[in-house]
Amino acid sequence: MLLEEKFNIKQFILEIVGVIFGAAIMAVGVSLFLLPNQLSSGGFSGIATLAYYLLKIPMGTTIIILNVPLFIFAFLKLGKSFFIKSIVGTISLSVFIDMFDKIIPLTEDRFLACIYGGIIVGIGTALILKANSSTGGSELISNIVKKYNSNAKMGRIITIIDIIVVIINVIAFRKIEIGLYSAIDIYIMGKVIDIIVEGIYFTKLVFIISDKNEEISKEIGTNIRRGTTGLYGKGMYKKEDKLVLVCAVSRNDISKIKKLVKEVDKKAFMIITNSREVLGLGFKDV
Repeated sequence: MLLEEKFNIKQFILEIVGVIFGAAIMAVGVSLFLLPNQLSSGGFSGIATLAYYLLKIPMGTTIIILNVPLFIFAFLKLGKSFFIKSIVGTISLSVFIDMFDKIIPLTEDRFLACIYGGIIVGIGTALILKANSSTGGSELISNIVKKYNSNAKMGRIITIIDIIVVIINVIAFRKIEIGLYSAIDIYIMGKVIDIIVEGIYFTKLVFIISDKNEEISKEIGTNIRRGTTGLYGKGMYKKEDKLVLVCAVSRNDISKIKKLVKEVDKKAFMIITNSREVLGLGFKDV
């Protein structure tokens, strides 16, 4: 029991460090790229950008004020661990943004700012999400909605909130250009988050229907060194039982698989699809 507690504490500390590091990276993207060029990354950061330009209120201060009611709710509904890490993330982001805001922007070109800002903010956000935390705003709202509606898609909620904030920014600044560039940085940010959180390790899943399953399976095991699994199915046209071979392979193996199956059975039917992630022997560790 003691070892388990030590492990949990160690894990919690590592996650806190990850949250702070992620917040610092996010702040670099916001303060040195997006904010100086009036670009919005959506969420509460977008609202804080408005307050910064229209009311001269420091962006970090606005973010904290907007998140206070959300954090009270999160404490009651999402658990202490998530609450503490999110508090750390939000405060860290606010402090870092106000610190880096005093540094000269790295570019005044909006196109470059939206690209590099989106990439950097995406990296920071992904690190925070991997630590099972948030920096408040739309991320925290989506977690709260998810608590009450398990079928709700968090990505969709965040996107809707970001779009609304960007539209408000366009209306306030009266520049459609800002909205267009902001849309680019939000899109890039989302893609970077997906790559880091979910990984870029794509594999292929091959389904093979043939009357020579035994031979095909043996050839794949011998020449490509991949295992196959037989699933029983039924051809609805002829009402015949069929054995369907399933094989997970790397992208580099696809051409070999096609050639091998063709050589064994020219009439074989193959379906090749992308697999987002494969865990286990021969692939990524579980």
